[in-house]
Amino acid sequence: MFKDIFKKTRYVTIQPAPVQNRSSSEISPQPPTLSKKELPDSLWVKCPKCGEVLFNKDLEENARVCTKCEYHFRISARGRLALLADENSFEEWDTELITLDPLEFPGYEGKLLEAHEKSGTTEGVLTGRAKIEEIPVVLAFNEANFMMGSMGSVVGEKIVRAIERAIELSLPVVIFSTSGGARMQEGILSLYQMAKTSAALGKLSDKHLLYISVLTDPTFGGVTASYASLGDILIAEPNALIGFTGPRVIMQTMRQELPTGAQTAEFNQEHGLIDLIVQRAQMRSVLARLLRYHQGGA
Repeated sequence: MFKDIFKKTRYVTIQPAPVQNRSSSEISPQPPTLSKKELPDSLWVKCPKCGEVLFNKDLEENARVCTKCEYHFRISARGRLALLADENSFEEWDTELITLDPLEFPGYEGKLLEAHEKSGTTEGVLTGRAKIEEIPVVLAFNEANFMMGSMGSVVGEKIVRAIERAIELSLPVVIFSTSGGARMQEGILSLYQMAKTSAALGKLSDKHLLYISVLTDPTFGGVTASYASLGDILIAEPNALIGFTGPRVIMQTMRQELPTGAQTAEFNQEHGLIDLIVQRAQMRSVLARLLRYHQGGA
């Protein structure tokens, strides 16, 4: 079972593959001189929007935002946490929850192990409490590197537990969504998490506690149709793709093409779903301002 395998590999760290048969003096500082096959993944990355070849170190220092066109690359859950939370303020919750294979779906255990090795995390969401500019808050971050942050039983359970603890502690909640939707390997058990997370947020609302939902690229399927769209305030990163299903599926089922730019954060803001579009570098200060305002501060 995956649980038994996971115990042996819980703290796997993926290291970049070494560049074979090349000394550091042989690596040109100018990426255009290297062919695609010679370009080490650990050194350079090409921006999918503007085509600029970026030094990976510079990209990381710029919060994984292209320094030329401001394209927002995907970022890990812990990467977001480091950008947002006050230093040493994060207390992680429910690390012991591990997904099993309730439906004995073919190949699921192998995919779970592969996702763990790729992401270094136990599941598709990271939850806990922290402080943002000294303001206590409950946080949840989908992990794109774990099966594209898809929502299975454990993801739903961890989000619900985080919301319930926020109610107990009388704290606001901020959830960063990055997800392809419900996890098909868990069938109806995955779809059930839509109602489960929505009901928990209803209880949070009954207690008049703030919920800010941040939608990042991509946010689709059952996540969009549940907790991601239920925030008191909905924020998105620039050009994040947000929707229920992709344009190809819409074309196949409804025989309709989407308007140009449909499903982008900007399109969704224009049509009333999104309240604010915030650059990643500004997210911490904007969230702190909203949290402080909700508390009655200046």
